[in-house]
Amino acid sequence: MRFCLRYTRSNISSCFTIFNYCAHNNRLHLPLTRSLSQFCQQIFFRPALSQPAYLDSSHYYSVFNALPSHYVIDVRSDTLSLPTSEMRQAMFAATLGDDIYREDPNVLKLEQKAAELFEKDAGLFVPSGTMSNLLAIMAHCPQRGAEAIVGDLSHTFLYEQGSAAQIAGVQLATIQNKTDGTFCLEEMQRKIRPYDDSLQPVTSLVMVENTHNMCGGKALPLQWLDELAAICKTKENTNGKNIALHMDGARVFNAAEHLNESVARITREFDSVSYSVSKALLAPVGSMLVGSETFIAEARRLRLALGGSMHQCGILAAAAIDNLRSPNFSVDLHNVHSNILLIHMANPQITASNFAKRLSLVTERELNDNIIVDEKEKGKQGIQLKVSSRNWPFVRIVLYNQIADKEVDYIIKKIEYVIREYDGICESL
Repeated sequence: MRFCLRYTRSNISSCFTIFNYCAHNNRLHLPLTRSLSQFCQQIFFRPALSQPAYLDSSHYYSVFNALPSHYVIDVRSDTLSLPTSEMRQAMFAATLGDDIYREDPNVLKLEQKAAELFEKDAGLFVPSGTMSNLLAIMAHCPQRGAEAIVGDLSHTFLYEQGSAAQIAGVQLATIQNKTDGTFCLEEMQRKIRPYDDSLQPVTSLVMVENTHNMCGGKALPLQWLDELAAICKTKENTNGKNIALHMDGARVFNAAEHLNESVARITREFDSVSYSVSKALLAPVGSMLVGSETFIAEARRLRLALGGSMHQCGILAAAAIDNLRSPNFSVDLHNVHSNILLIHMANPQITASNFAKRLSLVTERELNDNIIVDEKEKGKQGIQLKVSSRNWPFVRIVLYNQIADKEVDYIIKKIEYVIREYDGICESL
């Protein structure tokens, strides 16, 4: 399996790089760092289990259902992160007003702080990242039938229900994403429609995602972002305007840590940026959209049409303000782009969904092999690991603030065991 571990959480400084593992012949390819080498020795160079594991997942279910409760570690997404006690207190003590009338002090403060942080003119608090991206599309592409260029692995294209077309009347043109989250700028230029051809849609917007979720949490290189901006600023659409640039920066703070740059520098050339306050920033709900005064004024008007305008929403904004006072980004991220871990399936007989299912189950056999958590309060428990697989060729693990140091060890312990279990299956075939 190709096992890509990019891992970060507060007060943890761990770093693993990408390596390839062939389960059928125990080969490892990569110049290893000392820490990674030790990790690989621990996981991959132990003998496979003497007996092959069961292939029938229904067997695992029957065993699991017969066993007592287990220690559950849920790493499907960093949206599972919970507010800190300081955030909860800030929410409890929040002074409220009506944001429709622009009278909620916490919302006003959050929007001002967001604008200052990104060095933009204004900010807008919205319920979700999907809505903030859609608002950006609608504001930048006021003409129905316009076109926006996006990566083919972008969240906007894959996981926002085609809302650009469904609601905004905007067509998405896709470019193949490279493994680092970028795309070919020469191809992008060829995608830009000729401004004098009335038969074609108007190219009005280019969107990027930073960090890039489906590319393993990669932070986009600054040089590439600057080159992209230079192209867009020299291209005009049929309205005589430069092609707008929007960044889906749901995890842009992770990119800032990896690049050792401010979010303002990373997004300097972009007309608008959206970022989540409910992932790395730990707030319970919401996303921010920042840009020019004119852009935000239009986005605010459009927000009402999407049902995103809220009245006493300062109780939500208060949590995000508290985190912006002391962002939780002190961890050393050398060689780590984000908080995302990907495990790719190299053997076509092993599907990501089955691998994810197996990680979520506990068998009598692994309990006998001491793959357990032994805590005084709860006694001995099996490890039940929840990961994301969807229809991907990999499983995704996303770490966040509630995943403690000891739980990272449990995650490794569980993955180690299941991989060796699959080794036994492959060797017996």
